Amino acid sequence: MNAKQTIEAGKAILGIEFGSTRIKAVLIDEEHNPIAQGSHEWENQFGGGYWTYSLEAIWTGLQKCYSDLREDVHKHYNTEIVSLAGIGISAMMHGYMAFNEADQLLVPFRTWRNTNTGAAAKVLSKKFNFNMPLRWSLSHLYQCILDGEEHVKDVVFFTTLAGYIHWKLTGHKVLGIGDASGMMPIDAKTKDFDEKRIAAFDKLVAPKEYPWKLRDILPKVLLAGEPAGVLTEDGARLLDISGHLKPGTPFCPPEGDAGTGMVATNAVKPRTGNVSAGTSSFSMIVMEKDLSKPHEVIDIVTTPDGAPVAMVHCNNCTSDLNAWVNLFKEYQQLLGIPVDMNEVFGKLYNNALTGDADCGGLVAYNYFSGEPVTGLSEGRPLFVRNALDKFSLANFMRAHLYASVGVLKIGNDILFKEEKVKVDRITGHGGLFKTPVVGQRVLAAALGTPISVMETAGEGGAWGIALLAAFCVNNAGKLSLPDYLEKKVFGGSTGTEIAPTPEDIAGFDAWIKNYTACLPIEEAAVQNKA
Repeated sequence: MNAKQTIEAGKAILGIEFGSTRIKAVLIDEEHNPIAQGSHEWENQFGGGYWTYSLEAIWTGLQKCYSDLREDVHKHYNTEIVSLAGIGISAMMHGYMAFNEADQLLVPFRTWRNTNTGAAAKVLSKKFNFNMPLRWSLSHLYQCILDGEEHVKDVVFFTTLAGYIHWKLTGHKVLGIGDASGMMPIDAKTKDFDEKRIAAFDKLVAPKEYPWKLRDILPKVLLAGEPAGVLTEDGARLLDISGHLKPGTPFCPPEGDAGTGMVATNAVKPRTGNVSAGTSSFSMIVMEKDLSKPHEVIDIVTTPDGAPVAMVHCNNCTSDLNAWVNLFKEYQQLLGIPVDMNEVFGKLYNNALTGDADCGGLVAYNYFSGEPVTGLSEGRPLFVRNALDKFSLANFMRAHLYASVGVLKIGNDILFKEEKVKVDRITGHGGLFKTPVVGQRVLAAALGTPISVMETAGEGGAWGIALLAAFCVNNAGKLSLPDYLEKKVFGGSTGTEIAPTPEDIAGFDAWIKNYTACLPIEEAAVQNKA
């Protein structure tokens, strides 16, 4: 079938991912190729002391994204989406969405970006003998308990953003194991929430005498490939406000953006990994064995089929870098020169590679929000230099490129240098890699290992969740997820690889030493409310 025939026959598969700044939809054919896409830009809001997205923003965003997809289908194929072979929903991991018996949201959605959960994470990490990050859903719930929030007694269900959207479209309160592993620890043997830690949590909060037990309010955990419900009539109307889409489409388990990034880069088997670098950044390394001990800066999550993964998550990545590029755009506009943002990024990024490998001593901190890896509860974007540093445009941009992956290096140094974790291939994806070569070379220098980028990785998590939907509806248990991706999707392709030079590695190591030494400046800015 050609693309139009695939759509009209109801054979296309839809993946939708809610990212930090964009909601994206990708429609794929039976060969897993993207044939149409739609998107909608959105931004989180800070209100009441928390980073959040409103329910109205969630549903309006979903509907506008799907409408944009329909327009793309009309434009290219002059046809309508009436039925689909499969659907998958993905979103930012972690956070806190709690509901009462009437299915009402009890408090505004608290996203992964909130860092108010330090006390809860500390208690739970000790109780579980497991690193419980600030942004994990159970850390949020327990912080609400510590803060004496009234709504906690009324909770009958809590979940992630992907789990919420999936629930409203299908009626099923389920979660893919990858996303579930960002709520609370997973038992590697049972492929489910860890019962011993559930019992430990229930014992911890027993004096509060809440009417619920933790297991009762958690979503059901599903593995990749397991059926997760179908699109209901109400769900169809929520998704497609034009009324053309029919109910009945099967769904795969909803997943987090970390899991879909692993799928989109074919990094789901041991000794493979990927780095997502956009508004935030994170690395995912699929492990052969457990780490020797818990590390505060390393999260243990899973692939969508339940394999253990060491995750280093950084709250900040390209936001400050983009802000500086926009400043140069304004200068170009002031001169009356037409602006092509791809050209602006390309010129500035490539010029950065002509700078000194250690950035000439210049240091940048890209902290728009707090950064748990370096112990910052709040963020202050800063640029630091002394009078003797080599202050040039190339060094300035290179310092900001380094800053975008600096915290990532700190966490991964523990994995590679202390824990001796082995990896055969790391694939990069996300906005940092849109300009060819530059982001790859910077990340390779930071991690001291070759970095690959695939052409398809630009399709991102929406394509990744579409692939998981295809695996769910087409595989029928015949192949494992790694084998399905290898044989049916990627065909052995590993992308274009760039290895770091000794000079780049030495330069980044010198820069990160300076970066670490100057962290008290960032701390002082936060402490003094600068």
